[in-house]
Amino acid sequence: MKGMGNMMKQAQKLQSKMLKLQEEMAEKTVETSSGGGMVKVIANGKQQILSIQLEKEVVDPEDVEMLQDLVLAAVNDALSKSQEMVSSEMSKLTGGLNIPGLM
Repeated sequence: MKGMGNMMKQAQKLQSKMLKLQEEMAEKTVETSSGGGMVKVIANGKQQILSIQLEKEVVDPEDVEMLQDLVLAAVNDALSKSQEMVSSEMSKLTGGLNIPGLM
């Protein structure tokens, strides 16, 4: 049963490292844009949108749908990049093992 105790210690170490990684990911950001830089979005590693910046030229009351599409595209890209960043860091932590339910 000594092996089981060692395995539990390893699991606790991994859990501790994962909590630290989650804290670090909250501080890391990704930035993306759409419309040739007219809409910029910044997200963190917790998949939270931190900032949306719009250039004046993209705000056209006659074409609200275009602005909505550009914001949606930039937000989705930022969230995707954020998820990729977290997955990459998690992969380093777990040695490439895909453990369901982690992050």
